[in-house]
Amino acid sequence: MSSSEPVLTVRGLNVDYGTGDGAVHALRDIDLTLHRGEVLGLAGESGSGKSTLAYAVTRLLSPPGVITGGGVHYHRRDGGALDLLALSAAELRAFRWQELSIVFQGAMNSLNPVHTVHSQLTDVLRAHRPELGRPERTARARELLALVGISADRLAAYPHQLSGGMRQRVMIAMALALEPEIVIMDEPTTALDVVMQRQILRQLVRLREELGFSVVFITHDISLLIEFSDRIAIMYGGRIVEEAAAPAIYRDPRHPYSDGLLHSFPALHGPRRELTGIPGSPPHLSAMPAGCAFHPRCGKAVDACATQVPALAAPDGDASRTVACWLHHPAPATAATAPPRP
Repeated sequence: MSSSEPVLTVRGLNVDYGTGDGAVHALRDIDLTLHRGEVLGLAGESGSGKSTLAYAVTRLLSPPGVITGGGVHYHRRDGGALDLLALSAAELRAFRWQELSIVFQGAMNSLNPVHTVHSQLTDVLRAHRPELGRPERTARARELLALVGISADRLAAYPHQLSGGMRQRVMIAMALALEPEIVIMDEPTTALDVVMQRQILRQLVRLREELGFSVVFITHDISLLIEFSDRIAIMYGGRIVEEAAAPAIYRDPRHPYSDGLLHSFPALHGPRRELTGIPGSPPHLSAMPAGCAFHPRCGKAVDACATQVPALAAPDGDASRTVACWLHHPAPATAATAPPRP
């Protein structure tokens, strides 16, 4: 389904929380490309910057969050590009849901408890498609519920009358109401049981194939991404540390953090393996270590890791992937290699 044509590009994106000397650098130099029809997975532990990236791209950052640099561009099918960071409030209102929608973390609790499913689905249509009458809006709401496998008689239901999985699917239906080109999903299945997670993911894959939209799927569970993503970007400490095709990440992770994430979940296929996890905890963004942010937890760290931030670049001439690790790039001349940590 995916192509080499970009639909969203992020270049050099920086986000701070607060200003002045007390600012917390939440995102640093984020470069990312989402291709048309692609599922791009975004993985990392809590606090790595995944949700901040989603909210920055959609201009939904709450104060004191502020974008301090970089650019975000949406690429239309006619070849034109739209600078999302330059849009006015009115232009953003028209752009969201129409071209780009988002399913928030904990989305199944985002429905208004005093309005029916019908009211909440048709509200999006009323705001963005005022030419539609009530019968047309109701017919579209029925179509949307059918898309996500919910009976049309649930239109009259209130959120408390639905299961958690059904509420989540209503939110996905709402995100697809205007047939956007991009859907950003911020850990949409975290609060659901494993069976419901798989059901929703299968429906998501089917909808992507049927409607042709692109997906940014954010989660800490890399095993979910391996199953249905085309590409995966790994985040740590507010930076992307590795990006590659999903099978390549699974078979041959190049960054020690990516390898640690993979060994924190059971293998999807083949023999059972020991879950080793990752020692230590992610750094607080207000007290980031010098050099590579992962080096205090890394068993393969060298001297350069403690002083120099490695660039995100293709390792060994492999243009199909990028990794930010001194194990795969020439270390600075002044940094001598140290023995691996025990």
